Amino acid sequence: MMTTVKPLGTTILERVGNTPLVRLEGLTAHLPGIQILGKAEWANPGGSVKDRAASAIVTDALKRGLIGSARGSDVAKGLLDATSGNTGIAYAMFGAALGFPVTLCMPSNVSPERKKYLAAYGAEIVWTDPADGSDGAIRKARELAAAEPGRYFYADQYSNDENWRAHYCTTANEIWQQTEGQITHFVAGLGTSGTFMGTTRRLRELNPKIRCISMQPDSAFHGLEGLKHMATAIVPRIYDPALADANIDMDTEVAYKMARTLGRKHGLLVGISSGAAVAASLQVAEQEAAAGREAVIVTILPDSAEKYMSDRFWLEKD
Repeated sequence: MMTTVKPLGTTILERVGNTPLVRLEGLTAHLPGIQILGKAEWANPGGSVKDRAASAIVTDALKRGLIGSARGSDVAKGLLDATSGNTGIAYAMFGAALGFPVTLCMPSNVSPERKKYLAAYGAEIVWTDPADGSDGAIRKARELAAAEPGRYFYADQYSNDENWRAHYCTTANEIWQQTEGQITHFVAGLGTSGTFMGTTRRLRELNPKIRCISMQPDSAFHGLEGLKHMATAIVPRIYDPALADANIDMDTEVAYKMARTLGRKHGLLVGISSGAAVAASLQVAEQEAAAGREAVIVTILPDSAEKYMSDRFWLEKD
């Protein structure tokens, strides 16, 4: 008699999301009635917030037959995209797990740790001029997609609505549940803008009074990997500047200093964009405290410090 064995465990796609919310209470000890909470996105299987968008884009593409598995066939239509690192790592992880080839265009000056992750997952990398930043990678991906449309599904995370929908469906609802609806402010950095767009849209539906503040680098020449200075960059199609109640321009050195502070004084090793997000949240916290208001401020910590440990700024003294 045949018996059916029930599948145990979870798939790699099912492991994305439901990340913890971390209290950064040491930062607001001098601000009565103010809380800053960080969404620890390094708990995703690929180690970053970009797992959310990548999983949604991949799932949608598989359902529509836009990418094909190499398993059981001689030819597989691969996924192509431009990335500054974390989305590429997520794509490469899913491609390795699900059996489709991944080609990524990215600046050659990304951290050595990112390069090692991508090599470990077996992705094909097309390196672009670091002076051109993420925009150079976008232009190269468009060129490849136009030259060989039959070879690639061009995921185009900067224009793909599945990017922001991933956060509308997951990130925002998790934040709402984890704060028991007490969130008053949401702060997030702008790269593709998907995290901010999707989370803000859903939070506004849950409570229109929540203030949503975006953060971006303060100049075109910055060290905030993964973030875009919208005034000088190729603006993502999914970005809507009207959604933000306010925007904070972040200085690179301020972000570096916050990342060091979180490690040295709070035992929390986070990436550069996470340092920037916390620094922006602290600005909001101080404004609210000065006005005599209480606040529950939630921000996104896109990744941990593990992909940045070769950077020299960790060695600097404050």
